[in-house]
Amino acid sequence: MKFGFGPYSSILLVFFFHLVVSGALILKLGLEHRLRSAQWLSLVLVLVALYISPFMLGYAGWYGMDGYRETLFYLPLQQILFIGPVFLFYLKTLLYPEYSPSKRDQLHFLPGSLYLLYSLVVFIFDVFLFDQVYFYQDGRDKDFDLWYQIAGFISMITYFLLSLRLYQRYRRQIFDQLSYAEEVAYNWVRNFLLIFLLILILRALFFIINPEWGEFGRKFWYYLSISIVGYFLAIRGYRQSILLSTSLGLRNLVPEVMPPAIATTDATTREASESEALSEDHVQLVRRIEQIMHRDHLYQNSTLTLSGLAEHLQTTSKNISQAINKGTGLNFNDYVNRFRIEAFLQEIEAGTHEQHTLLGIAISCGFNSKSTFNRAFKKQLGLSPNEYVRKHRQGGAKS
Repeated sequence: MKFGFGPYSSILLVFFFHLVVSGALILKLGLEHRLRSAQWLSLVLVLVALYISPFMLGYAGWYGMDGYRETLFYLPLQQILFIGPVFLFYLKTLLYPEYSPSKRDQLHFLPGSLYLLYSLVVFIFDVFLFDQVYFYQDGRDKDFDLWYQIAGFISMITYFLLSLRLYQRYRRQIFDQLSYAEEVAYNWVRNFLLIFLLILILRALFFIINPEWGEFGRKFWYYLSISIVGYFLAIRGYRQSILLSTSLGLRNLVPEVMPPAIATTDATTREASESEALSEDHVQLVRRIEQIMHRDHLYQNSTLTLSGLAEHLQTTSKNISQAINKGTGLNFNDYVNRFRIEAFLQEIEAGTHEQHTLLGIAISCGFNSKSTFNRAFKKQLGLSPNEYVRKHRQGGAKS
């Protein structure tokens, strides 16, 4: 098998090899630990590797050699109609580890499957049924047809928006149900969505500054950019999969309070519950919650959940959620953090910070990380903990 090792082809070969190997390692990890998100991520990397492969092989001279050129023509390497759905299902299994695609979800893969069928029909007719080449008589790879590239771009935009909506819904759910929501908000998910967006931006730039459509060999910057993005995705995605497969991951914290089925429910249920008027029962329940929070110091439990509080009060999670949302205007996470910050401020007034670190006090009040504490503190008081302590000392000195 011939391969022209020029500067362009060699650079893309390195990235291609890295994506394939990373995909294999992540797939192995996913199978060993039954980590569905890792299995989907491996497919993401394979699709990115396949996407750059025609350009890599083109720079290696394949489109100029008989036999090799036909191989590229009939192999549908650019599966861009699969990229969007696979990205979405990776995100779903990352946020909801027990999620499994339903039969209806399989419709997401119908466009890509139809293109595979179209490629198979083209191959059968051109190679076995016609005496001469019909579909490829123009000598151009069908993967680069304008209609297919635009359809793929529209598909990716659609699935980016679906992924973004899924993440926003997930954040609303965890902030309504967990007092440690920041810890499972997944910074990696935000980075993953940014990667997805970056790919879309690169695709848009490719369309805009590529007036000589079809002259793909002149756009090495684009293939290199996609390869670098894929490289970053492989490195960070593998690290995240490692974390999720160990005790350092948070894969078991969310499903206990938020079953995967919630991922597909409509947001109208939440909106309907919020539109109900605040009842006297809700007012009384809020008072009970505040009393038990102060009496039993439940806020000191860094993994306090809505269901755990409901069990403590012998009521339902729905009642607790409605009472807090309507009675205070806060979600569950912010509501519990209010008690934690109140306890922290009491410790400052008592001078505890003179013997202990601010982080140590924050952890004793129920926070489980410095970043979460700082964000919650600044959100409520408008300044950082250090700034507050400094002002407190200045006020004490003046008095």
